This record gives sequence, C-alpha cells and structure tokens, in this order.
Amino acid sequence: MRRGHLSDAQRDAHERLLPQYGVPPGDGPIDFEALFGRRAPVVLEIGFGMGHTTAAIAAARPLTDFLGIEVYTPGVGSLLRHIQDDALTNVRIIQTDAVEVLKQRIGDASLAGVHIYFPDPWPKLRHHKRRLIQQPFIAHLATRIAPGGYLHCATDWEPYAHQMLQVLSAEPLLVNQADGFAPRPDWRPLTKFEQRGMRLGHGVFDLMFTRR
Repeated sequence: MRRGHLSDAQRDAHERLLPQYGVPPGDGPIDFEALFGRRAPVVLEIGFGMGHTTAAIAAARPLTDFLGIEVYTPGVGSLLRHIQDDALTNVRIIQTDAVEVLKQRIGDASLAGVHIYFPDPWPKLRHHKRRLIQQPFIAHLATRIAPGGYLHCATDWEPYAHQMLQVLSAEPLLVNQADGFAPRPDWRPLTKFEQRGMRLGHGVFDLMFTRR
C-alpha cells in the first residue's frame, strides 16, 4: 500500500466509519443487495484517489450504488468523510488490491459499470508492466461487467491513453462507443488535478466501452 500523510480527520473517519461503510472480509462474491440494503445497479470504481469525484458522481446518481476500491489510507479516509458529510447512502469501500477483488469478490456479469480514472501512468519504459490497463486484467474485468454495461477510463497521459485504446479495442467482449477517444460525459466532473493539467496544456482522454 502506498504511504502518505494521514490527517487527524482522515484517521478518525477511517477508524470510525470504515466498519460501517467498508466491505466485510470474505472469500466469495459480494452480495451487493445485502451490502447496500437494496437492489440497484452497481458501478465499481478502481482507484478512487481522494474520493472527490466518486462522491460527486454518487450524489448525482442516487439510484446507482458505487463500490470503490483504493489501497491508499488517506484517500479512504477522505471518501469516508465525504460519505458522512454528504449523507451518501450509495457508496461502499473496499481497501485492498483491485486484482484480488476481481478474482475473489466480484461475480460474473454483476456490474452495471466500471470507472478507472487517472490510473498511475508509470511513465518510465521499464515500469510499463506495472500499468493497470493490460490485456489479462481487462479480459478478466470484462467478464465482471453485465452485457450492456460500460467501462469508462480517463487519463491525461497521452502515451498511456493510446495503450489503453489499443488494449480495450482488442478485447472481444468490449465495444468502443466512440470513434477512438470519447467526449467526457457530463456526469464525470472535472477534478482539480485535471483542471491543473488542462491549464498546463495537457490533454485529457476519455474512453467509453460497453460489454457485448
């Protein structure tokens, strides 16, 4: 797990709220209906960072449930504070490795959508193997999305964007909903990180695919 400064507020939220909004440990697929207390479409977000975007989307889409995966404790604490402050009832968190979650905790064709926003680009060539968006991972992830569900990715690192496009386009279970990169959907808010990159002239690339 990445290290980082954990504020007192984030530590308090992590200790106090994670038992309430976290996913209980287990080996089998998560029972989403039991977890959220209702039957609703479930969207998985992999790597939600500090959780600002997750909270904003969840607040704007109250009829959808959101399961966020993040290993970074300050980020988990930050999203838990958003859940409390914004009275969000449709967000749950699992703090562990995304690959293991997909293997053990997510059932086949159980997700209405997946969000992967600004994953670490690992820009050095020798580190490219560490990138999340790789063929084996996407092949497995696609099986967890229900037919008609979607995968939405975004990055501001252009070389990684083109690799993403290549990997996603090569997955037979996925269909690109645009001719190449997609326009940013209205429900994905601009983050401070993204706004800063745009001021510096960095492009932001969205990819929107649906499951066959």
